[in-house]
Amino acid sequence: MLFCWDYDERGNVEHIAEHGLTTEDVEHAFENVTDYTTSRSSGRPALYGLTPDDRTIFVSYELEIEDGEEIVVVITAYFIGENS
Repeated sequence: MLFCWDYDERGNVEHIAEHGLTTEDVEHAFENVTDYTTSRSSGRPALYGLTPDDRTIFVSYELEIEDGEEIVVVITAYFIGENS
């Protein structure tokens, strides 16, 4: 699984950083999923997963297929149950 990270201003990297998360946190959550769901606000696929320090985050994303490879485009990610 590949991730598409947009490092431009207002890209998804800046957006998750506003919520106190790094790309490493989000990629770790995809390897440590606790539940799959759907975003209520957008209808996109989403998941709950654990960061390297075992905190739960919510991640909304889109999946694209390019040359047979799954590419994850993270839309948003934020901590659950914390005021971050």
